[in-house]
Amino acid sequence: MRTLIALMTLLAAGQGALAAGSGDRDAARAVILRQQEAFRHDDAASAFAEAAPAIRSIFGSPETFIGMVRQGYAAVYRNRRFEFGTDEALPDGSLAQGVRIQDQCGTDWEALYTLERDADGAWRITGCRLRKAPGENA
Repeated sequence: MRTLIALMTLLAAGQGALAAGSGDRDAARAVILRQQEAFRHDDAASAFAEAAPAIRSIFGSPETFIGMVRQGYAAVYRNRRFEFGTDEALPDGSLAQGVRIQDQCGTDWEALYTLERDADGAWRITGCRLRKAPGENA
């Protein structure tokens, strides 16, 4: 939790973070898109595979993980629009990727995905913070 608060503070203050390199950005976005595609097809195993080992250990199974996403992240699970925003390379080597989402009801959301490299060097999702976007559709 402290890490998430520190990340949000860094992003809000604009200090200590630089735009991610295009190779890392593309690879991280590909992970997020693969998970989005898995959600669209109710493919719990594929969605779960894109999560970092720590997340997988918390939820234990693909079914438990996708159930949590359905309940707590409905806008991520099913949406009308899913667009990448800004990204940040963080000092610890992880990445933060912003996403603009519009849910099935037309409500706009902002998501902040965090990703880190797995032991095999592949990017994996460590978290997603979701909040209603400011504005008339929120």
